Amino acid sequence: MTPGILVISLLFMAIGFLVQMRLKSKFRHYSEQPLLSRLTGKEVAEKMLRDSGIYDVQVVSVGGFLSDHYNPMNKTVNLSPDVYQGNSVAAAAVAAHECGHAVQHATAYQWLMLRSRLVPVVQVSTSLSQWILAIGVGMLGFGGGNPTVLLIGIVLFAASTLFSIITLPVEFDASNRALAWLDKANITYGEEHKGAKDALKWAAATYVVAAIASIAMLVQYILIYLSRRD
Repeated sequence: MTPGILVISLLFMAIGFLVQMRLKSKFRHYSEQPLLSRLTGKEVAEKMLRDSGIYDVQVVSVGGFLSDHYNPMNKTVNLSPDVYQGNSVAAAAVAAHECGHAVQHATAYQWLMLRSRLVPVVQVSTSLSQWILAIGVGMLGFGGGNPTVLLIGIVLFAASTLFSIITLPVEFDASNRALAWLDKANITYGEEHKGAKDALKWAAATYVVAAIASIAMLVQYILIYLSRRD
């Protein structure tokens, strides 16, 4: 690993850690603010799905903290215990956000469809790219004259970077759908709605940091390749 790549890695690891800590702090804060409606995350999710005309998606509870996600393969909105059972601002925001993905799926939202098609490619590229990049950089560092291995690693890593970029509109759109519905359905009022928006903003920030970090790493590898290919 070159000094430049090491610095970028450590920098974004630190930024990512701080954003994650802030997100967890926000979630805990808004988890202590009960909804006036007293609806649980499960009830919020089921209502949003019904209001959106979606009846073939199940809302289930899964283990973990902030492990919430929508699974398009089996059409389930998976909510962590704090969200599934909670009747707080945070629970409502997260539940509605995950249902936002279900609505995207039901309406064939283009960015979600594209991301889904890239999943098999990214699963392979992610597992291989780091090893190939390390070998490629190592070969050049030890005087290897052929940068082809590094180029292969760059192409694989680029697929992961593209995936992280495409994830951004998917996540932002899901949050926008969630917030619009929470307001329209009168699930969150006044300060509750501001809290839900704040919580989802910090959740989105984690994806932004990941995307920027991936872009920065990709650029660094490309610069190494361009400087050594001759």
